[in-house]
Parts: sequence; structure tokens; C-alpha cells
Amino acid sequence: MTDDHGVSSVSAPKMQILMAALLVRANHVVSGEELTREIWSSNPPRRATASLHVHVSQLRKILARPGRPESPIGTEAPGYLLRVEPGELDLHRFQQLLRDGRQAARAKNHDKAATVLGAALSLHRGAVLNGVGDGPIVGGFVRWAEEARIECAELFVESGMALGRYQEMAGLLRSLLAEHPLHEVFYQQLIRCLSRSGRRAEALRVYHCARETIRRELGLEPCPALRELQRTILLSDDERSGIRLAG
Repeated sequence: MTDDHGVSSVSAPKMQILMAALLVRANHVVSGEELTREIWSSNPPRRATASLHVHVSQLRKILARPGRPESPIGTEAPGYLLRVEPGELDLHRFQQLLRDGRQAARAKNHDKAATVLGAALSLHRGAVLNGVGDGPIVGGFVRWAEEARIECAELFVESGMALGRYQEMAGLLRSLLAEHPLHEVFYQQLIRCLSRSGRRAEALRVYHCARETIRRELGLEPCPALRELQRTILLSDDERSGIRLAG
């Protein structure tokens, strides 16, 4: 956690899970029962309530700041809540930027969409809460965060292509596919990006790579949209060959 007073780190695994769960539900009460399940799963200790209270007390000490009259962690039935100010968390900034970018993209205001969505993507610095538990709160949030990042990237690429930034978008898509080799939308976008910039042979190689990967990993054929993209490029090449021969 970083603020004007410096950086606070939490290293104990159970404390990390507690902190993560409270951050995910910032400004909302998380019950003691939910936190117990998050920290100890289905095997809580006999004195789980007392142990949870100790962990909360330790976390309050870590988050203490000079001049702050009260801890950001409050006790409210049936549990605890972590108070944060508007814009204090990268999570909340990302959510607002994604909403604004989505709205701009739908309105075809691609300059604004690319700027806003690019700012949202820049807030991601590696895997979200990597290794910090997989309980209902933290695990569910990690899955949501990755889905939201993928949506943000898809929208950013669409606006980038609408602005003619094919080379930049192709580079981004290759890095995204390295992380998500089965995400067919990224293959579609990369093929379109390459085809529109005159790199049709390279676009077809990407299609064949996608097909091989999907068949190997899932035992399936590419989705209809991917297959239609390949067909469109092949037809375009046939038409161009016909024009050259006729000439």
C-alpha cells in the first residue's frame, strides 16, 4: 500500500489475504464469517474469531499513519470494513476509466476511448493479487479483474485500429496472445490489423497458428468469425490475382 506517508507492506500470508479481502470490498462491511472462510477455507482453527481479531489488530497497526485519528479499518456488525477515499485505489480508478472508455468507444469517439482505455491498461502492473489466496472474495475478484482487463484491451485495440495505429496494435496483440493463447478475439483483431496494413500473408500465418493452438489445446476448430476472416483474406488474394492475370 502506497500513500503520501510512504509504503506499507504485508508479508504474512494470512494478513495478505485479510488485507486483500478488505480492499476488494473497500467501504463495505465484510462479515467475520466471510473473512474466516477466506483465510482458513473449510478448516478454521477452534479459536478462529479470536485469531481473526488479532490479525485485524496487527493490520491496523501496519496501516496507522501520523496525524490520522482513527484506523482505516472499522469494526461494524457483523464484521469489518476498510475505508478508502474516492480515487485512492487503483481498482476504483480502473473501473471508472473502463466505464468512460466503453462509453466513448460506443459513441465512436476513438481518440478519447484510446486515451482513456490506455490509461486504464497502464494501471495493471503484473498479475493481480498473484498468490494471495483463492477464496470466494479474493479468487472471485482475481477472475473478474482479468476479464475486465481483457475487455479493456479489446476495446483499446478496436479504437487504435479505427485510428490507423496498426503497427502499435499488432505489437500489443502479440504480447496479449502470449498471455492468452486461446483468446480468439485477440487472434481476430491481430489478423484484421495485419490484413488492413497490407500484411495478408502474415495474417494468414496468424490464422494457422491460432488453428493449431486451439486444436491442440481444446480439440476444437476456430470459431466461425476466425474462419470467416481467413476466407475473406483468401478471396481477396484470389481477386487480386485475377485482376493481375486479366491485366
